[in-house]
Amino acid sequence: MRDFSQNHEWLSINTATLRKQWRLDRIVDACAQRGIRAIAPWRDQVAAVGLQPLAQRLRDHGIVLSGYCRGGFFPAADAAGLRAALDDNRRAIDEACTLGAPCLVLVVGSLPGALDGKPLHRDIARARAEVRDGIAATLEVARRANLPLAIEPLHPMQAAERACINTLEQALDLCDELDPARSGALGVAVDLYHVWWDPKLAQQIARAGRARLLAFHVCDWLTPTRDLLNDRGMMGDGVIEIHKARGWVEDAGYAGFSEVEIFSEHWWSRPGDEVLDTCIARHRSVV
Repeated sequence: MRDFSQNHEWLSINTATLRKQWRLDRIVDACAQRGIRAIAPWRDQVAAVGLQPLAQRLRDHGIVLSGYCRGGFFPAADAAGLRAALDDNRRAIDEACTLGAPCLVLVVGSLPGALDGKPLHRDIARARAEVRDGIAATLEVARRANLPLAIEPLHPMQAAERACINTLEQALDLCDELDPARSGALGVAVDLYHVWWDPKLAQQIARAGRARLLAFHVCDWLTPTRDLLNDRGMMGDGVIEIHKARGWVEDAGYAGFSEVEIFSEHWWSRPGDEVLDTCIARHRSVV
């Protein structure tokens, strides 16, 4: 297992962690000032500063991506919606390639309309079938672009609104169905906030192996959690055995970045410099 205590060479910052303090260009500059080598930007943040200007800024600073957020949201109310989702995922692939991302993270979606509080149906089996078909179609495009897709299972609390794939086992079953040769074109993003509770987690990480482990996201689960979306904890402030879980992914062959992704009204209210400095300190002491 790698020793993170002496430096932050393998720290990446998911830019949602600072989305309320700074624009993406400022986040990139602040990371560069601290020797942070990688980020994972979100598409809306990229659009706000411009795709090509961001690509140039990353090159100027020598910063790489640990992933690109996000594709997915495949289920829809009708055929036109399904086609629109596929078109949007094609655009996400193009953007990810322009930025040199190692993978496109997929938050797969679930019941259409549920995010707005108005689900158009209750058939989660239908949603899962549309997810399967959407990933299959997008995988063809991603293969041509040589860009791996990383399915991110989300905590069951978000099964209706954001993702009907909720365990690592479900995600890997899809990978095995759609990419049985384990070609490297399809894998998973392991976000500890979403999967830490799973009694099969160690077993499924080992099952994934190096070929399927495309991204590793860290934060912490607070007790009590005041908001299930925007009250993630800084590493070390909650109950997740982060160091143990990193041992499992590294034993399985993962050797990439540990990506800090914190959706938190508390940390969004803190100065950006303080947040980044705390991320570095906790990466060394907790991750």
